[in-house]
Amino acid sequence: MSSSGSFQFCCLSGKMNFNTKVVQVTNVSPSTTSEQMRTLFGFLGTIEELKLFPPDDSPMPVTSRVCFVKFQEQESVGVSQHLTNTVFLDRALIVVPFAEGLYPSSSKLCVSFD
Repeated sequence: MSSSGSFQFCCLSGKMNFNTKVVQVTNVSPSTTSEQMRTLFGFLGTIEELKLFPPDDSPMPVTSRVCFVKFQEQESVGVSQHLTNTVFLDRALIVVPFAEGLYPSSSKLCVSFD
């Protein structure tokens, strides 16, 4: 990971090498649960941590969710990107590498307009 907080990757002989174990998944259906995301991404590698925003028990109305998945192995990041454009429930997922250890707080992701 670079000092600016962004992820770095290199391509040697056609193989991507990401310096992160975290992916960000956007366009997640509001009816999706953490357990469903854990099951889906668990097929691609061992998950160390998974965070879904807003959380399953959020009292806020939800129109879309964002999920962060931290794998044990960096190789799982590249594999998980193959799920981009896969329709899960009713939305096409977007999966991108994310700077490791920089999960945004729920207060930054879930803004209320009261």
